[in-house]
Amino acid sequence: MKTFMVQFHREDDMETMKVGKLNEGEFNEVTEGGTRHLFDLDTNIGYFVFFDAEDTKGNVSYLMLQYEEDQEEASACYSFEMKDFYEFMALYLNDLEFADEEEMAGEGDKEEAYGPIHHLVHLLYHIVEEGKTVEV
Repeated sequence: MKTFMVQFHREDDMETMKVGKLNEGEFNEVTEGGTRHLFDLDTNIGYFVFFDAEDTKGNVSYLMLQYEEDQEEASACYSFEMKDFYEFMALYLNDLEFADEEEMAGEGDKEEAYGPIHHLVHLLYHIVEEGKTVEV
């Protein structure tokens, strides 16, 4: 696994993030004990599947597969520290509440407000852009 650091904008309110990029063999190894799908996200920069996995020794990994356009095979697999992965999950779950509140307020017809999911996609954009420079 190759690791790299992702720098975010000051306004993103995120510290520098350590990210791993796995090749197919590493992916097979860390998922050998099973996986648990948590959520997926279809964006204008790709389709992302978030899940955790366990290897045969019980070590847990926090992973994201990236799919580009209509590709059936993932174009990249990223590994995150639990604290960063938790941030992604929190943004995703907060957006569900944010969308419900907007709908109840009758704001569904207006231009979409910048919410937690938009922030998550923005963070993913930085990760994907930096990850393009990493060969596995």
